[in-house]
Amino acid sequence: MRLFILGLGYSARNFVRQFGGGFSHIAGTVRDPAKRGDLAGIELHAFSGNDPDPMTVERISDADVLLVSIPPGSAGDPAIAAFGDVLATGHRRKVVYLSTIGVYGDHAGEWVDESTPAQATLERTRMRVAAEQAWTDTTRGNAAILRLAGIYGPGRNALVTLRAGTARRIIKAGQVFNRIQVDDIARAIMAAVHHPSGGTWNVCDDEPATPQDVIAYAAKLMNVAPPPEEAFETAEMSPMARSFYASSARVSNAKLKRELGVTLAYPTYRDALDALWAAGEGR
Repeated sequence: MRLFILGLGYSARNFVRQFGGGFSHIAGTVRDPAKRGDLAGIELHAFSGNDPDPMTVERISDADVLLVSIPPGSAGDPAIAAFGDVLATGHRRKVVYLSTIGVYGDHAGEWVDESTPAQATLERTRMRVAAEQAWTDTTRGNAAILRLAGIYGPGRNALVTLRAGTARRIIKAGQVFNRIQVDDIARAIMAAVHHPSGGTWNVCDDEPATPQDVIAYAAKLMNVAPPPEEAFETAEMSPMARSFYASSARVSNAKLKRELGVTLAYPTYRDALDALWAAGEGR
């Protein structure tokens, strides 16, 4: 199988580390290949949203699997705008689109699943809903839409932020959400690649939790005092950071397990933080 990745971000790079051996050829896009010496073994193509190189178009045309992790913009999905024509023609390929559980919006901590209508209120999540539909339309229903929870893993976790002194415990009554360790995202992507049809699946852990509980558990592992609690209403935060507290929901992953057969290596944040701490994270 030939794999092309639109947007070699954190999750996509980890997928290659985990499952790259299963592909005969791997290529992907970055903004500036000259600055990405950390991506050895991947054929790099420059792409920043417009005027793609003919070789990039050719590689996408030949790909058996297309993994999309480029976020949409105000003008829509840049990948569809640039490559829509080639995606609508040629051989049948599997498209896996990485979206977000943020499309569900605020449900005041109640449970949601894939049958719950999207009710995104933030501009960035409304753009995600539109992008999901665009990929579904472009692939005539063959796209696997993976709605990811809050992503963490090596180098990006509460242990690291505590050690760096940047962790905060912001308290907002009733605030709860899911997370997903990046290795479990890789498992979900590979399961979607092998699934015979398209669809939408939530990729999240088993246990939605408050943000402050995660920080407190990491501090316990490190045997350090957790940062002081700060009330959400009065905490100094950027507009972007504050927007992440705009929705609260418990997201079910039952369909991911039932239809894609994914068994999570890290079903709770405690399982993942235990493993990360044992591997030396935050030390």
